[in-house]
This record gives sequence, structure tokens and C-alpha cells, in this order.
Amino acid sequence: MSKKHSPQPKRSEALSGRLSKSASELSCAAPVQASPPRARSAHHHTPLSVVHRTHHFFSNLKNRWQRSKSRERCPAGTALSVAPGPDSSGTEYADHSSEHSTPANSPRHRLRKDQSLTRQASIDPVPSTSITPSHCGRPPVELLQLEPDEGQRLREQQLRQFAFFQLRIHLKRGQNLVAMDKNGTSDPYVKFKVGGRLLHKSRIVYRDLNPVWDECFTVPIEDPFQPVQLKVFDYDWGLQDDFMGSCYLDLTALELGRSQDLVLCLRDPNKLNQDMGEIVLNVTLYPKSQEDKEQYLLKNTRLSDVNKRLKAQIWSSVVTIVLVEAKNLPPMDLDTRSSDPYCKFRLGNEKYKSKVVWKSLHPSWLEQFDLHLYDDQEQILEVTVWDKDKQTKDDFLGRCTIDLSKLEREKTHNIWKDLEDGNGQIFLLLTISGTTQSETITDLASYRENPRDIQNIEKRYAWFRLNEQSSGVGWLCVKVYGAKGLAAADLGGKSDPFCVLELGNARLQTHTEYKTLTPNWMKIFTFTVKDISSILEITVYDEDHDHKVEFLGKLAIPLLNIRNGEKRWFALKDKKMRARAKGNYPQILLEMSVIWNPLKAAIRVVNPKEPKYMHQEAKFKRQLFIRNVMRLKAIIMWFIEVGKILQDCFEWESKILSFIGLLAWLAFCYYYEMWMLPFLMLVFFARNWLIYRLTGGNPLLLPVDDDDLLAEEDDEEEVDKEEKKSLKERLQAIQEVTQTVQNAIGYVASLGEAVKNLMNFTVPYLSYLAIIMLFGAMTVLYMIPLRYLLMAWGVNKFTRKILRPHTIPNNEVLDLLSRVPDDETLLDVRELKPHAPSERRDARKKHKAS
Repeated sequence: MSKKHSPQPKRSEALSGRLSKSASELSCAAPVQASPPRARSAHHHTPLSVVHRTHHFFSNLKNRWQRSKSRERCPAGTALSVAPGPDSSGTEYADHSSEHSTPANSPRHRLRKDQSLTRQASIDPVPSTSITPSHCGRPPVELLQLEPDEGQRLREQQLRQFAFFQLRIHLKRGQNLVAMDKNGTSDPYVKFKVGGRLLHKSRIVYRDLNPVWDECFTVPIEDPFQPVQLKVFDYDWGLQDDFMGSCYLDLTALELGRSQDLVLCLRDPNKLNQDMGEIVLNVTLYPKSQEDKEQYLLKNTRLSDVNKRLKAQIWSSVVTIVLVEAKNLPPMDLDTRSSDPYCKFRLGNEKYKSKVVWKSLHPSWLEQFDLHLYDDQEQILEVTVWDKDKQTKDDFLGRCTIDLSKLEREKTHNIWKDLEDGNGQIFLLLTISGTTQSETITDLASYRENPRDIQNIEKRYAWFRLNEQSSGVGWLCVKVYGAKGLAAADLGGKSDPFCVLELGNARLQTHTEYKTLTPNWMKIFTFTVKDISSILEITVYDEDHDHKVEFLGKLAIPLLNIRNGEKRWFALKDKKMRARAKGNYPQILLEMSVIWNPLKAAIRVVNPKEPKYMHQEAKFKRQLFIRNVMRLKAIIMWFIEVGKILQDCFEWESKILSFIGLLAWLAFCYYYEMWMLPFLMLVFFARNWLIYRLTGGNPLLLPVDDDDLLAEEDDEEEVDKEEKKSLKERLQAIQEVTQTVQNAIGYVASLGEAVKNLMNFTVPYLSYLAIIMLFGAMTVLYMIPLRYLLMAWGVNKFTRKILRPHTIPNNEVLDLLSRVPDDETLLDVRELKPHAPSERRDARKKHKAS
């Protein structure tokens, strides 16, 4: 039996020897070769050895064929690895796992296993030159070298000398990407990963196979021997995103500190013969020292401890933008000869899109929003203007860029920019404030007041200096120390408060103090005062997720009420400015000083008032409508009372009073001169001045307790949605009419209250100014006949358009009255006592207990 089967092992060994020899000849220096045949192996091991050798032969042949095909598709001069990585096997889908997961094995240990393979598939990039797509079909000769060259070895030794790196990537665009949607386009975006951990995700470019991302970002690199993987996906709303190809960026092939342009070819491991397109980017690898690494880790650790809700690092400054208007935009709709413009803003990775203004070539947006500056990003604000199309792709109207590094911090800039690649101009207000760095110009802890600077400011705004180039009439300094008693806006019983200061269109803010109800901002701000009758508004907000805010309290302080150098606590009010804000008697500690030129201020108050761009007109509300009616009724009732007195005189109900009135009327008509009219108004001023001096001021400006505040009614409940839909068209027309009536009534009431407050010395400065003007008018009317004054007035009105075509027509009296606060404004600025009276509180508790 054994003799019958003895030749079989010899035939198997001969066959395996021939197969091994063929594999050795075809592979030509394959990294894995078949073992030599075993002549004296056991009988039961001989079939397994043949199968093992045959499997090695076909596997080696397949690997060599795939490797040669990949080399033919790689462009010369790119740091690309076509070898499938650890997560490239199988079908590629969008990665919906945790974007911050950690790989199981150490990156350095895992890399050394495949180090020879990575070096085979990567070459040195060509610095400072972009690589054209035509290179993708050339098989580079360098890829055939199995051993790394001397330059590669030197670069690896140089990389091991540094403990930390920062990789700056400028993702420019994609070229000839594959179409994944049925309409022949894609919605591509790019993910940058290292070892399965997400470094950056780009924005989505819709309906474009040649997308332009133009994004700049910087990421930390701890292991430069681990390549950066780029994955491109097609965004599908509500579905799983489609894989569009991937590539690898070999960091060991980059020159340190040198900017290099790269073109990376995308590949799909399951579709090796398909061209997936290219990614064009610029990369720079910066080496950092151990100290830089410790500072970076310390900063990230502090960020994690202080605000765990933010995934990015803490912003260094807040960029507040008010998009006002645009002019002379090109018409894109041929039928209506107009456009439907909207704007897009981008600062780093943050973006904002404005609302659409329909059918306008001179749109007015009046939108305010915040973007954030980071330490490691470019300070270039990009603005693009688009025309909205409902059926086709939106049309491009123009773009402009603003270099924020050239703008002065803690100052509001009025910026007009011409649109490039199009026509028109855009107007916006921009402020950079809220810096988180210490030892800045706004840091009160490091501020040392210089008496010489204060003297220079006082000289600049002396009363006789009228020809100064500065547009302001004064200088305001506000020191914000801190606050206490704020309401808890977070679930943990704390808040993240920051303070915003607004004076006209100027807007500055402090940094955010995290996890506290007693913040210590310690900031100092300065404003240029353009109108001494302006009101400083101070608002405290709580910072929430995604930089959203929640109201904590507000305070309004007229500049004329400021006492220079007085450091005191101010009570915060609610949104309606009628009651105390929520919290434990919330207060803010301020110190303010204002220096101003009284003569320039007097000239300014009789000129048109600067409009506040972010002033929102109140929508129609039943309570506001009723309040305005009651305000107007109070003014009308005053005239009715005066009319009743005159009617009583005419009816001779009091004979003595009627007789005196008759004699006064006859004397007035016989001896009347025009100068007597200002004189009569001066009599009223004299009467109210005596009351003002005796009583101490307007009662609406005196501090009040909580019990003395007027109770505000709650807003009405919203109408049912189905009822709104059925009555929408009819109610819209009614609402427009009622809103106009409401605003007109409010204007008339404000005007009447301004006259009343001007005469009762609510604002003594304006009242004294009105007295001086009346004296001047009285003198002019006394010395110059009325007919000549009327002739001069007519000549001035008729020749104004010819002699001064750019002047704004105005009424000096109305301009002066616009500076006088009405009763609503007086209620807004009325202060609350910081502490409630204990006796009244105890009495109220006893009353409730009884």
C-alpha cells in the first residue's frame, strides 16, 4: 500500500517547485516570496503546502498589478498615498461616527508597519508652483524606488527634532469631481482626518463639480509621520451622504515653514479605474517647540474647564457688523429691471447670510450680527452680494474684502466699499471689541490714568475751539468694573455674562466671564460723543450655545446726567425698561466721565439728528396703541383746560376775572409787537424754572422703588394659527393702517411732551439753550421790522437749492425738540434704588401674613 502511493509526494514537490519558480520570476523583487519546497515534509502536510504556495503566487501577482496601476494614476510632485488606509477597505460612506474619537493603536506604532508602503506612494511636492491636472496620467519614476532617498531620510530626522507642529491648510477648490446626483451635479464637501479623528470639515458647495471652497484653517499635528486623509462626500439632505473619493497627504514630504501648492488626485478603492477628480490646496507645516506645545495644551485645557460647550478655541475678539444698505446694484431681472439682493459674510469658518430684499437696486437691510476672531486665522472679512432666483442658480452681483488687521480696535467704523467683479457700493458699520487678552488698551487692571492726557482732551474740547477736524463734540470714558445679583440663565445656577455698551451707532462690548453671577470685567472704553443729548445704553447678556445670547438686564444713562469720576452701582432694568430685571437686585458698577464743547454741542443740537440704523420700528400692539392714545389725550386735555378758562372769561362766570382778561386783551392788541411772543414764552419758562429749583427736578427722573412702578399688562395671547391663515390678507391691510396711525400718534405725543419737558427744565442744558435762543429772537424782532425778516426768510428758502444744493432742509425748532426726551424716555432713564427699603418690605410681609 505504501509502495503504491510513494510517487505522489515527489510529484507534489515538483509541482510546487515550478509554481514557486514562476512566482519568483513574475514578482521581480516582491516583498513577500514563496518559501523553498520541503522535500521531506510529512504526508498529511503536503497538500496544505501546495495550497499555501499557490495562494502566495496569485496574491502577489494581484498586488503588483494594483500597485502598478496606482502609480500610473498618481501625479508627479504630489504628496499622495493611494494605498488604502486602515479605514479604506470595503465600501466608502459618510462617516457618521464620533468626529473626535481616538484610534485604538498608537499613530506612531501603526505607521511604522506601513512606512515602506507610504514612502512608495508619496514623493516630494513641488514648492511654490501649482500642479496642473495633466500630470495625473504620467507614471512618476520616483515611485518605482522601493528604498527611501537620502532627502526623505534627512526630513524624517528633522521632523523627530520637534515635539509639535501646526499645519496651515488653504483648501482652494476641486476639479472635475464625479456627479452623484441625478441632475448631473454634486454638493461636495471635504473632511480632513488623522487616524479617524476629524480635524476639519469644509462648507458645502451646492450643485457644482468644480467647487471653490477657499477656506483657510490651522490644525495641530502631534505625529507628522501619520498622513492626513482627505475624504470628499456629496451632501444628500435626509439621506446618507455619498462617497466621492479620498486621498492622503504625507506630511513627511513637506518642507518645514514653506508654503507649497498641491494637487491631490481622488481615488475610490472599489473603483480603481475611475477618475474621481482632484483637490487643489496649499499647505504649510510649521514646527513648534515644547514650550509652544505646552501653551497650546494649557489653552485647550483652560477652554475645556471654563466652557465645555464650545468645540473650538475661545475667540479673541468679537466683530460686530451692522449691514445698512447698498446702492447702484446692477439689474439682473430683465422683466422688472431690478434685482433681489442678499449678502453673504465669511470670516474664517463662520458665515452669515442676510435676508433678501425683493425688487430693489438700492436695498436697505438694517441687520446686526456678530462674527468672531481667533488667534490662528486670517483677519480677512469676505462679503459677496447675490441676486436671489427661485428657479435657477443665484446670480453673482459683486464682492469685496475688508482687512480687519488694519482697523482700529474698540471703535465703530463707517465703511463704504465698492463691489469688485460687479457694480455698486455697500455700506456697513464694523466694530472689533470684546477682546479676551489681558494688557490690552481696554484692560482696566493695567490702565494708568495720565493727567496730561486728560488735559489734552480738555484743551481739544475747549469752548472756543470750533475748527477742529474731529466730528464729535465731546469725549466719553466708561469704566466697567463688574456686576452682581444677576439672574441664573444656565441649568447649573450660573451664567456666562458679558456687557454691551451702545452710544448712537457705536457699539462696544466686554469679554465673557464664564460660570459666575458676579462678573469682574475690569474694562475701560472711550467713545466720541457726536451729540451731547445722546443716551448711553448698557446691556448685560448671557452667552449661550453657538454664540447666542440671553437678556439679563439693561440700563440707560443720558450723557447730561453723568457726574464725572463718580463710581457707583446702577440697578439693571428689564427689557421694557419699566421694572427691575430678574435676579437678586441686579446691579452694575460703573465710573463715567464726559468732556464736551458746549458751543459745538449747541450748534449740533439745532442740526439734523444722526439716525440710529438699528432702531426697529415697533409693530402694532394693542397695548402700545392704547398707551399712545392716552399720551395724546393728556396733551389734548391740557389745551382743553386752557380753552375752558378762556370760555369762562367769555361767559363772564367770574366778573372780576373776565374784566381783567378783557383789559389785558385790549392792551395786548393795541401795544403788541413781535418781540412780545418770545417774551410770553420766557414768562412760562420763568414760572417752570422756579418750580424746578424748588422741587429739585422732574418727578419722572427721580429714583423709585419697586412698589411705585406702574404695573405692565401682559401681552395678549397669540391668535390661533388656522384663524391667522384665513384672515391673513385682510388683517395685513388693517395692520399697515393701524401701524401708521399708531406711529403718528406716538410722534405727536412725543412732540408735545418734548415741548412740555423743555419748558419745565427736565433737561436744564436744553432749557437754558432755549432761553438764550428766545432772548436772541426777542432782540432781533425788536431791532428789525418783521417785514424785513420775512423777506430774508423768503430769500433764504428760495435760494437754498441754488446756493447750497447739498444741505438738508430742516426746522431748527423741531431739531431742538428732537433732543428733548419725552415722558417714555424719562421712564427709561429713571433709576431704581439699588436696595429695597427694609421697613416697607417687612410691612408688606406682615400684611401678607395677616
